[in-house]
Amino acid sequence: MTLGRIAFLGSGETSLAGGRIFESLARFISDPLRIALMETPAGFELNSAQVAGRVGDFFQTRLQNFKPVIDLIPARKRDSAFSPDDPEIIKPLLYSNMIFMGPGSPTYAIRHLKDTLAWDVIRARHRLGATLVFASAATISIGAHSLPVYEIYKVGQDVHVVDGLNLFKDFGVHLSFIPHWNNAEGGVDLDTSRCFVGMDRFTEWCNLVPSENTTLGLDEHTGIIMDFESGTCEVSGVSSVSLVRECDPEIYSSGSKFPLNELGEIHIPDPIEKDIPTDVWNMVMNAPALEDDKPSEEIIAWAEQRVSARANKNWAESDKLRDQIAALGWTVQDSKDGYKLVKN
Repeated sequence: MTLGRIAFLGSGETSLAGGRIFESLARFISDPLRIALMETPAGFELNSAQVAGRVGDFFQTRLQNFKPVIDLIPARKRDSAFSPDDPEIIKPLLYSNMIFMGPGSPTYAIRHLKDTLAWDVIRARHRLGATLVFASAATISIGAHSLPVYEIYKVGQDVHVVDGLNLFKDFGVHLSFIPHWNNAEGGVDLDTSRCFVGMDRFTEWCNLVPSENTTLGLDEHTGIIMDFESGTCEVSGVSSVSLVRECDPEIYSSGSKFPLNELGEIHIPDPIEKDIPTDVWNMVMNAPALEDDKPSEEIIAWAEQRVSARANKNWAESDKLRDQIAALGWTVQDSKDGYKLVKN
């Protein structure tokens, strides 16, 4: 059984460089391309569906030759109507062969994904061959240790370390990630490298993580693809990535390849389902065959409520219901004869 590839982007998931990475990943997928877009990192935003939706629109255009089916996963917040523990919310993950998470807040993503059904299903799907892609905030959240970017440079908290989702714990590797490694938005007056916190504060953070940790710094518009089958990492994009051990970086430029074990001694889980909850593994392995795409009873009920809201000229309620329907992957098309629900 072959593990899926894992890709990380320093920024620019909808840029030219990002598009090339997604295209190269799509070429390795033999089945019809089905992409799941996780809203979780931006789940605190009122427009999280639109944040993920813009990435979905980019995929529809950039990957049009692959005719992708794209599902938005509105797993926004624990203990809410859009919970990452809701089997219906995360159902498309069971069938996706590419799963993407991107912009938002790293610490929010950690709080609302750690030890959830959604995160366990993502890990299980990767064990069964699905490609995982992380960009921006999601890149930080995946690590063993995370940099609380906004808390430090926006809120003014002291430099500290937050435990991350620790995806690579499954493989016996102590690995953390910093995107926007070479950011220069501050110009000559302000050091905004190392994901906006600057060199001095990054060095503080680096000295707080355990000595066995390796940090992977990703320049903007640059990514890395990890291939477990060939045991290699390939750098792609416009700049480079940096492997940092004990705060001492080793730089790999775009186009270069290096052994996967440079990140640490990778151990494939044995058995393959190791550390995946049994009920989750069974759910993924025994997922029913996909039926014809039809809106759920809940979506139909919302669409009918929207008809009533429009009849009463309650445009705010109408817009709210439309957004709820869109968050579950459907578009309401209005006409003089009523409406039609179309799968995104």
